[in-house]
Amino acid sequence: MSLEIQTIIRRILEDIRVDLSDEFDQNFERQAFFSDAWSRRKSPVRPGGHILVDTGRLRRSIQSRVDDSSITFFSTEPYASIHNEGGEIVVTEKMKKYFWWKYYSAQGSFGRKKDGSRRNDKRTVQLSTEAEFWKLMALKKAGTTIRIPRRRFLGASPEVERLVRSIIEENLEDYLGEAIRIEIESQNK
Repeated sequence: MSLEIQTIIRRILEDIRVDLSDEFDQNFERQAFFSDAWSRRKSPVRPGGHILVDTGRLRRSIQSRVDDSSITFFSTEPYASIHNEGGEIVVTEKMKKYFWWKYYSAQGSFGRKKDGSRRNDKRTVQLSTEAEFWKLMALKKAGTTIRIPRRRFLGASPEVERLVRSIIEENLEDYLGEAIRIEIESQNK
């Protein structure tokens, strides 16, 4: 393969990488894999918040790598694949300890009146719902499963294919246009 063709391919791959990186990041804003909306949360934790965005670690973990003939998108977070593909996870004793910790953390955040009783404000009511959720999770028996719905943020789709095709066509048109311009100029000399 000539150096010129390798340069064109490399430029096309880099343009695809940049554009798809933006699109995959936008999936977190859309709360959908392009037009395929993610299933809503059933837990009361962070109502109204973005799905799959708590700390932003998952979103920031998406990376890409370009080699001579391909682009690879991946996440460095170990839990990324269960969210992207969906599946079931088995509750362990370690998870139960974490759930209890979340429960006690949520309970300790309740607003209190001077007499020590809970306030009845919106935040305290939300925290009480959240604490109840973590308590139910902590009471699950070790060995039971939790179903995680598929919420794709990376992968192939018709939208990805259209974007890739568009970028390839645009780059080839630019290259061919430039080649024709150079040929005409050399003939006119």
